[in-house]
Amino acid sequence: MKDNDWKSRLGVVYSTNPDFQYTTADASEADTLPPEKQRLLVTIDRRQRAGKQVTLVKGFVGTSEDLAALAKTLKTKCGVGGTAKDGEITIQGDLRDKVTALLQGMGYNAKRGN
Repeated sequence: MKDNDWKSRLGVVYSTNPDFQYTTADASEADTLPPEKQRLLVTIDRRQRAGKQVTLVKGFVGTSEDLAALAKTLKTKCGVGGTAKDGEITIQGDLRDKVTALLQGMGYNAKRGN
């Protein structure tokens, strides 16, 4: 990255200090906890989905790659679509019991909600 990349410094106030070096804070992801230390909550959601039901898996602590891998495994085993974003896995349909059983079988501490 160039030293004079002005787009990364938008919103920074001008400094009169000639030795000032602007540094950006790199947002690093948390390390993935082992499955037995994860506390996952499997719930159902109907809001803002045109009346469709989706199963939500909340509480995953780890990298987005590990979250995507877990989501892919769940989608494949359930035979449905879904997505993984913002630390949350969305599975199409009301599959709370099946997803909870799958997660517990994989060693996760999963609990069925509502």
